[in-house]
Amino acid sequence: MRKKEDKYDFRAFGLAIKEARKKQGLTREQVGAMIEIDPRYLTNIENKGQHPSLQVLYDLVSLLNVSVDEFFLPTDNMIKSSRRRQLEEKINQLTDTDLVIMESVIDGIMKYKRMEE
Repeated sequence: MRKKEDKYDFRAFGLAIKEARKKQGLTREQVGAMIEIDPRYLTNIENKGQHPSLQVLYDLVSLLNVSVDEFFLPTDNMIKSSRRRQLEEKINQLTDTDLVIMESVIDGIMKYKRMEE
């Protein structure tokens, strides 16, 4: 039998869901209506780390574009964090001209970081 302390702690996941929801300008009521759950259930997931059902977990990560990799895979095997996935989604909407500007900004940031070292 599994011990209570062996259970996965969903608090970090809940905070990521909350942050992504707020970034998209959605209320708990709106998200609840979209995925057909009670907003109080979402409150408990976000603030208390309540374990969501598999379907609710899937619905939340799909709706809010949150990667579960960072929560369930060791950090050395992490492929894409939620922030990277959300940024990638925005980058995919840019034109090639926009991408030239973004590349220059990134190059400037990297140059600055090397100077700090």
